[in-house]
Amino acid sequence: MSLSVSIVIPALNEEEALPSVLSAIPDGVCQRIVVVDNGSNDATGSVALQAGAEVVSQPRHGYGRACLAGMAHLKLRAPDIVVFLDADYSDYPEDCGALLQPILTGDIDMVCGSRVELAEVGALAPQVRYGNALATFLIRLLHGFAYTDMGPFRAIRWEALRQLEMCDPTYGWNAEMQVKAVRRGLKVAEVDVRYRRRIGRSKISGSVKATVLAGVLIIWTIIVLKVFPKQQERRRENGSI
Repeated sequence: MSLSVSIVIPALNEEEALPSVLSAIPDGVCQRIVVVDNGSNDATGSVALQAGAEVVSQPRHGYGRACLAGMAHLKLRAPDIVVFLDADYSDYPEDCGALLQPILTGDIDMVCGSRVELAEVGALAPQVRYGNALATFLIRLLHGFAYTDMGPFRAIRWEALRQLEMCDPTYGWNAEMQVKAVRRGLKVAEVDVRYRRRIGRSKISGSVKATVLAGVLIIWTIIVLKVFPKQQERRRENGSI
């Protein structure tokens, strides 16, 4: 029996990039595409609808909050596998097949796309590379798993995702998922994925303040899940999955 796949795309003011992202998703790779409009003040939502995606509104900003809204939307007709993909066209949607392959053909629960080897020159800003190196070092030191990247492009079995009890509403979402996957015994793999300069200005690396804030949230999440693992659960919001 073939496994069903849904793609969740959190999007904030990505009307320029989103058509390229949606058109690059290979035919037949998924059954549903859900774009979560995370409080955009441009035409992100209407662009997604015109392209045939399902659109969910989450007006409160926050990357994790948008991902949780996408999960809530999928819940009534839950897929077997969820892919998380950014809306800025920095990831290559064409690499979905490589990301899904270890799950479809083996017993892997979660696959993270690693950008460090195949990123084009300049696509990963120096502060992003440094932040990735620090975050993955801390995960290896505190949680015992050697990730190489904290990139957002990833695939995970739905039941495994539910098991993680995700709750972080902000930029700590990816770190929370990767750490909890290790702590809860999921079978995790990484595959190399391509990465390019995004369309438009980055919400994180394009701003010093946002870069610092995202870095602090990521590091805090990694440390809290080691020292105070129950603290993270108290952050769960009403309606989270």
